[in-house]
Amino acid sequence: MKIIDSQQKDILTELKRIINRGETATEEVAGTVKEIVDRVRREGDPAVLEYTEKFDKVKLTLRDMRVSPEEIKEAHANVDQKKVDALKLAAKNIRAFHEKQKLSSWVSQEADGVILGQLARPIRCVGVYVPGGKACYPSSVLMNVIPATVAGVEQLVMCSPVPGGKMNPYILVAADIAGVNEIYKIGGAQAIAAMAYGTATVPKVDKIVGPGNIYVATAKRHVFGQADIEMIAGPSEILIIADKTADPVFVASDLLSQAEHDELASSLLVTDSRELADKVDTEVERQLATLARKEIARKAIDRFGAIVITRDLREAADASNAVAPEHLELAVEKPFELLALIKNAGAIFLGHYSPESVGDYIAGPNHVLPTGGTARFFSPLSTDSFMKKSSLIFYTREGLDKVGEAVMQIADVEGLEAHGNTIKVRMAKK
Repeated sequence: MKIIDSQQKDILTELKRIINRGETATEEVAGTVKEIVDRVRREGDPAVLEYTEKFDKVKLTLRDMRVSPEEIKEAHANVDQKKVDALKLAAKNIRAFHEKQKLSSWVSQEADGVILGQLARPIRCVGVYVPGGKACYPSSVLMNVIPATVAGVEQLVMCSPVPGGKMNPYILVAADIAGVNEIYKIGGAQAIAAMAYGTATVPKVDKIVGPGNIYVATAKRHVFGQADIEMIAGPSEILIIADKTADPVFVASDLLSQAEHDELASSLLVTDSRELADKVDTEVERQLATLARKEIARKAIDRFGAIVITRDLREAADASNAVAPEHLELAVEKPFELLALIKNAGAIFLGHYSPESVGDYIAGPNHVLPTGGTARFFSPLSTDSFMKKSSLIFYTREGLDKVGEAVMQIADVEGLEAHGNTIKVRMAKK
């Protein structure tokens, strides 16, 4: 791996290159997506079916676009029960964690009978996109769907492409465990458009969540405003801050756990120990040779992997805050002390026995996390992501009398006479 010593090089320049590595939509991609979205908006199901045949090489009819109960039953019969038990354990933990995030409505009694408050209610209908081409991610189904069910979302619509003609059985089982209401065998920009605008077959949703390729991400950007979206996720990333107490075998395996995702994934080690840096570098090479996805991992490590040697852990924390990583591991002797210096991160894993993979699958906190430095201002997907809030305002005549003059003064400053008149006409009725 590339080794950068902060005493010899400007580490922030190299880190900035890595942060900005994500795919961006070319004019060609943006134009193609716009055409797809516009056609689906105008034509509905026929356009969806045409694009599905064109891109996924699957000829669907309106009748078989939706997954049937029989197909879900068949999926349950064709999966390994141990793997299903693992998914059920993950679902249990995810649900328990997200239950703690539930928002409550509240009301506050103020002076003069004034009542102020906040009404928290779930979004009515949510669309979940699940990749179905090169990858199979049942964990993403659980992470995107369960917080919505905890929030109280009534209708959950899932779309996933079926390039081979059949949906992966673990995707269907995970959707069944999580509580998806209806599943459609469509993907790409056409699925995003179908959920955003609705067709005769696919319901119109209020929010769209879930990862996808550059066409899916661009389509989500395009329909934002017609429907809400959770975030535009970029390539996966991990940053590990480690000291001399870290095990190089552990650290190397955790770096590679992200590198195997795709060629744009980033794996960074930041350490104050030159000895550890050298050992991890050697160990990464050893483990890399044994991986089934070693070609992908090799490209990611070579292009967007690095080991940064800092003067101390405070400088390491500063480097991490500049990156604002999706996943941050604190593989140090006193992780909770170092935690006080961390300002930006999607998910933080503390100590030598909290690998990122336990958060991806089983711990309970959501693995849908901000990437590409957006942890500076974005948060993980949560129960709150599926809630909407309304303000409650009740004034008595006595309460309005006390603030009416101030309202009129501000309205006068802004030149909005009718605003001031709403107070004047009420005062005239005394």
